[in-house]
Amino acid sequence: MNPYLVPGLILVILVTVGIGAYGLRFARTTSDFLVASRSVSPSWNAAAISGEYLSAASFLGVAGLILRYGVDVLWYPVGFAAGYLALLLFVAAPLRRSGAFTLPDFCQLRLRSRRLRQLASIFVVFIGWLYLLPQLQGAGLTFTTVSGGSYVWGALLVGVVVTANVALGGMRAITFVQAFQYWLKLTALAVPVIFLALQWQHDGRPAVNPPAGAVFPAATTVVIEKEAVVGGVTVQPGQELRFEAGDPVPVVSTVDAQFGADWLLPGGDFSLFATYSLILATFLGTMGLPHVLVRFYTNPDGASARRTTLVVLALVGLFYLFPTLYGVLGRIYTPQLLMTGRTDAVVLMLPEAALGGGHLGRLLGALVTAGALAAFLSTSSGLLTSVAGVVFTDVLHADHRSGSVRDFRLATVLAAGVPVLLSLYVSNMDVSRVVGLAFAVAASSFCPLLVLGIWWRGLTDWGAAAGILIGGGASMVAVLVTVLGAPLDGWMADFIAQPAAWTVPLAFLVMIVGSLLTSRRVPHDVGATMLRLHAPESLRI
Repeated sequence: MNPYLVPGLILVILVTVGIGAYGLRFARTTSDFLVASRSVSPSWNAAAISGEYLSAASFLGVAGLILRYGVDVLWYPVGFAAGYLALLLFVAAPLRRSGAFTLPDFCQLRLRSRRLRQLASIFVVFIGWLYLLPQLQGAGLTFTTVSGGSYVWGALLVGVVVTANVALGGMRAITFVQAFQYWLKLTALAVPVIFLALQWQHDGRPAVNPPAGAVFPAATTVVIEKEAVVGGVTVQPGQELRFEAGDPVPVVSTVDAQFGADWLLPGGDFSLFATYSLILATFLGTMGLPHVLVRFYTNPDGASARRTTLVVLALVGLFYLFPTLYGVLGRIYTPQLLMTGRTDAVVLMLPEAALGGGHLGRLLGALVTAGALAAFLSTSSGLLTSVAGVVFTDVLHADHRSGSVRDFRLATVLAAGVPVLLSLYVSNMDVSRVVGLAFAVAASSFCPLLVLGIWWRGLTDWGAAAGILIGGGASMVAVLVTVLGAPLDGWMADFIAQPAAWTVPLAFLVMIVGSLLTSRRVPHDVGATMLRLHAPESLRI
């Protein structure tokens, strides 16, 4: 057991709670809890957005996917970062000028439809819950990996801490928390990777063989998925291999081959359709994520929202350099993860695997574990705030002005209950893939709504509702089949597991055609609304 681990985790939790308590001093009104009274500066907001956006999928999942699949999945970090470019160009400033508190608020303000607002609320809650699942899943995985404890306790711990932080301080408090946690996560990845790179250069080992002394840390049973040569012996699919704690990691032919041409070149495990679909989901899904959009409501004006987005692009792009390096180095120092299937644990296990069990390896291992905890806490806080805001304004009350701070806290507890319970049963999916599904739903529902609502006068409430129901609903069904259904093969697997390539165009098409067919329902004050969205604040009377 790493002696630095528990103190490091306790310190992160105490600092998180302490900063949240400090922010509580400034949280007095429902506007403070929902949008921090629209007074967050671009620099603070950019760090907070980066803190909540860089989730378990970014901290653990990206490195795990690169370890397993190679360059095919580099589109995940590229798309995650590039999504802010689309948000900057099309959405950030007009969305802030709208004066809305939540996405459903924007729907009613732009299209004057209470029913569309209710439909948007359902999708906000679904996306928020779907995105919360991998955060809690990652917390359980981290707790199991580093302590050998129960997956359930890790998920419950993060769920309780996040719920308490959001319920007590709302958006005002978690802004400070998330800004701190971005810099903690960046440090937690950047510092160890320097020592890991120096160790790899010192070792000078070929990249296709496990290092001398690489062992299984615990008794492990491996189920072979495809024919391979393990330690010079041919094994067949379905065959089980048992390794005791301390047994050396054998050389596996399929693993070695994948680090060569199959791993370094695209087209191995992902079809061209799946790759394009992934690019579309990550690039367009960012502008439809409720917990990202709600932070732009906290800026003082549209210009500061644009500046915030530019800084976020730099911060997020810098961060994603490091998980990629962890995935590559994991091929060298933790090849056993490819056999056990627990590739999401590579960031947590790599420091001690490469540097040994001395003080340096353990200190760096504790540091990355603390960073992982910060990732779960910050992203979960943002997600829970956005979902709680919708529950508060659209379930408990007609709008935020009729509710109290006490009601917001009740909404937070209600919003947290479902994903915490679900996380106890969904523990075996790749973290980044679950997040990718949330991006697909967001890209197929709110992205078309925002782009057309901001830039096209002809959008109607019926057209928008039809597009959300058909495009977003189709992606929702695909997600449920992927998460809960039986495994699919062939083209159908890509079609369902990566649905954005057909659900996003479908949503745009249905919204446009539906609006043209119901053009009489264009709001009579659409001109004034469009002027409000696009005219700089300095030109308003």
